[in-house]
Amino acid sequence: MTGRHPLLLDLAGRRVVVVGGGPVAARRTSRLVEDGADVLVVAPAICEDLVELLDRVTWRQRDYLATDLDGAWLVHTATGDRSVDDAVAADAEAAHLWCVRADDAAASTAWTPAVARSGDVTVAIGAGGDPRRATALRDAIALLLDTGGLPLRRHRPGTGSVVLVGGGPGDPGLITTRGRRALAEADVVVVDRLAPRALLAELDPSVEVIEAGKSPHAHTLTQAEINAVLVERAQAGHRVVRLKGGDPFVLGRGGEEVLACIAAGVPVEVVPGVTSALAVPAAAGIPVTHRGLARQLTILSAHDTAPDWATLARLEGTLVLLMGVAQLGSHTRELLAHGKDPGTPVAIIERGTLPTQRTTVGTLADIDALARERGVGNPAVVVVGDVAALADVLGPTV
Repeated sequence: MTGRHPLLLDLAGRRVVVVGGGPVAARRTSRLVEDGADVLVVAPAICEDLVELLDRVTWRQRDYLATDLDGAWLVHTATGDRSVDDAVAADAEAAHLWCVRADDAAASTAWTPAVARSGDVTVAIGAGGDPRRATALRDAIALLLDTGGLPLRRHRPGTGSVVLVGGGPGDPGLITTRGRRALAEADVVVVDRLAPRALLAELDPSVEVIEAGKSPHAHTLTQAEINAVLVERAQAGHRVVRLKGGDPFVLGRGGEEVLACIAAGVPVEVVPGVTSALAVPAAAGIPVTHRGLARQLTILSAHDTAPDWATLARLEGTLVLLMGVAQLGSHTRELLAHGKDPGTPVAIIERGTLPTQRTTVGTLADIDALARERGVGNPAVVVVGDVAALADVLGPTV
């Protein structure tokens, strides 16, 4: 349509009048309240949805009067009575106020578009007076915004920030939509070795990618250096994503990175991820808890720790060892020495969720020999407990 000019309005603290008390008026009022408007509702009676907003709006419990528009910046009328809506529109026109009519778009001087909002991005859609068409477009655009399917990087200077993103166990499809969006917004990505690295190919070529990959006893950057990079890039005004494998707070030292940002006054957010301790066994057909087999789960960082093996050997349920392949032999010997049944099933899942995933199943007594025979290597998750035997039933063993 010609003659209709799209415009975003700053309504914060400004008076907006809503005439009408039904569901349509409630929807308009709710959005106006979210936008910070000083909303005046004029209606003899109001619906339940408006009642819930009474602590944030002013309600004049009576019929509409022309003086209700005094001091207003914008007017919505949704009474369901055409004569009242006509009167409101006429008074608004006389007062040089924009008026949105719910009953007759053609008679309005302003229109409410279908709006997609995601983070600091707002997209308003007008579709030639066809609300269903506008809604369908809005929903499609909102999905692309939420999943990082649109170019979201800003091109003007702004406040720097850090987002710790849990990338999941390896398959790039297992990152959350919030994580995908953060990557689409990023100016700098600090990436781990076990993060879903296929996602890096989707980044704009101008995004700085910093390798912080860690493998047992071989670090590209120390933890202190990673913390410093996050803070320095954010303080330079960049949006920084720390892309990690699994979940940032499950044996990922994410808490240390958050503390470093807080200490430096850098805004920081954590986007949880799917932890490999749960997802990798699941991908191999192993539920870490299962009725009649396991109702308790213990997760252990096993590459450089000296845990209380006596306690671990006595625990019921499932024991999941992360980063434990290099010391598998010593771990199994410790569990056996402290009384764990040699026949306890054990499964090792290499490269979980990726096309090259491989599972090796044995017992506590023979798993180390099997692993050496098959050349098992990192990255891998070790599952100790009765549920490990379910890999032969619920999932493929290659």
